[in-house]
Amino acid sequence: MIPKLYRHILLGLALGLATLTAHALPQPRQISPHTWAWVGPYEAPDKANQGFRMNLGFVIGSEAVAVIDSGYTPDMARAMLQQIRARTPLPVRYVINTNSQPHRFMGNEAFRQAGARIVAATEAAERMHNEGVAFATGIARILELPAAPPVPEAPDLLIDTGGSETLELGGGVTLSVEHYGRTHTRGTLVVYVEPDQTVYTGDIVYGGRLLAILPDSHVGDWIAAFERLQTLRAKQCVPGHGTPGSLADFEHATYAYLSALKTHMDQAVENGTGVADAMADFDAQPWRELANFDELAGRNASLAYLEREAESF
Repeated sequence: MIPKLYRHILLGLALGLATLTAHALPQPRQISPHTWAWVGPYEAPDKANQGFRMNLGFVIGSEAVAVIDSGYTPDMARAMLQQIRARTPLPVRYVINTNSQPHRFMGNEAFRQAGARIVAATEAAERMHNEGVAFATGIARILELPAAPPVPEAPDLLIDTGGSETLELGGGVTLSVEHYGRTHTRGTLVVYVEPDQTVYTGDIVYGGRLLAILPDSHVGDWIAAFERLQTLRAKQCVPGHGTPGSLADFEHATYAYLSALKTHMDQAVENGTGVADAMADFDAQPWRELANFDELAGRNASLAYLEREAESF
């Protein structure tokens, strides 16, 4: 017979393990010798997927680990940590939040409790602070949780516009974390890994699904950011959404789409065409095969027009 106290302890451990594995995160894929990625599906966050719909990653050096984006909830972050621990006992020294969306940072505290320092762009940290409660409330509603998850504390290391940080993980494994400005959101960070020549782009790069232009996005700067990525000596690219590959694999879904939208809407504004006609006249057919097209194409066109109209003044 197992003593009653031990039975309670074992039950607690079992429940804790169930919490970690309930997300059914896929096993991470090894992208290059030191880099890994969890590759998410395209569906919107819901109770079934528990918010896993994006790409996340980690890098292992000889002394430490860095995580790229911490997930949608603390439970997801703990599941990530469990899978990292299955591959290395090394400490997680850093977590890099590539932007301020909740699926990029709401798991921060689980990694901080494991000893990690949190790295984010200054603008991203401001939005995390200003909208964190609203994000947590939304997560509880979407996932049907009994209570909202805690809002993470402020990041430990901030990178300003135009800035960068070099993070050493040991054994010559180095992360160059650079501020890429306003793209999908304000305060975008890109992580370039040497010697692997692998880049984690966050939501600058999409594959397989139509990208989402937000009120906080900037199409012109987003295009410039993709062109900046093209100057890197990257052999592998881990996009924010989509299957990892070479950067060229994402030109159609990201660069060509944004460029076509910008060119069309700039011309419409110059001609005095109204937003409804400009949207109707834009030929989005080349991107119709992408997931989420029906939900996002109209909104993207509208927001692109409004941005270009504002830029014209």
